[in-house]
Amino acid sequence: MIKLRHLAAASAVVLTLAVAAPPASAQWVVYDPTNFTQNVLTAARELQQINNQITMLTNQATSLVNQARNLTNLPMSTLTQLQSSITQTQSLLGQAQNIAFNVQRVQTAYSTSYGTAAGTGSTTAMVANAQTRWQNSVAAFEDSLKIQAGVVGNIPTNSSAMTSLVTASQSATGALQAAQAGNQLLALQSQQLSDLVAVLSAKSRADALEQARTASAEAQGQQNYKTFATRSGYQPGNVTMFNGN
Repeated sequence: MIKLRHLAAASAVVLTLAVAAPPASAQWVVYDPTNFTQNVLTAARELQQINNQITMLTNQATSLVNQARNLTNLPMSTLTQLQSSITQTQSLLGQAQNIAFNVQRVQTAYSTSYGTAAGTGSTTAMVANAQTRWQNSVAAFEDSLKIQAGVVGNIPTNSSAMTSLVTASQSATGALQAAQAGNQLLALQSQQLSDLVAVLSAKSRADALEQARTASAEAQGQQNYKTFATRSGYQPGNVTMFNGN
């Protein structure tokens, strides 16, 4: 009986081990919901970081493109045309006849031929000074007309330059081109103002010389009257007329 009991117990143990022990080739898959969720969140964050980096690189590329556009120079310049117009006007001003646009020359002329000087000296000297003043006035009016003609001749060139600059400004690809076009437009405006000053100066010079000539003629007339009034009485003399008959 004892042997039978031991045999039965041994058989039960073997059967239990046989049931409990899995086959050697079997594999068990374990699903952990918490770990899976964490992995998904980590992957989503990494994907968001990648998207952020792509956006940042795109913005940087756009910024570099804009900087390149802003640093692009204006493909045109009107500086040569403006300088040519200014040089022409300056040349006409430099050709002023007799009394140039020079303070020293004006002072010298007025001290010798205008003002109180017009009524001094001999009759011959006063007549010569009057002739000089008349020539100065005529020459000044001629100079004024030439400068006006030169400035009017600059108008087509300035108009063409202004059209080109406005077109370039409106089609500028960046801030630098727009600024350069604006600067050249300001330079064009300065050149036009210089032409206007030249015209007004030449016209004012001619008017001033003519007014000075008139005032000097009055001073000379007063002196001539004084000279005539202080002469002695009429002295009769013989006058030969009609071939001595």
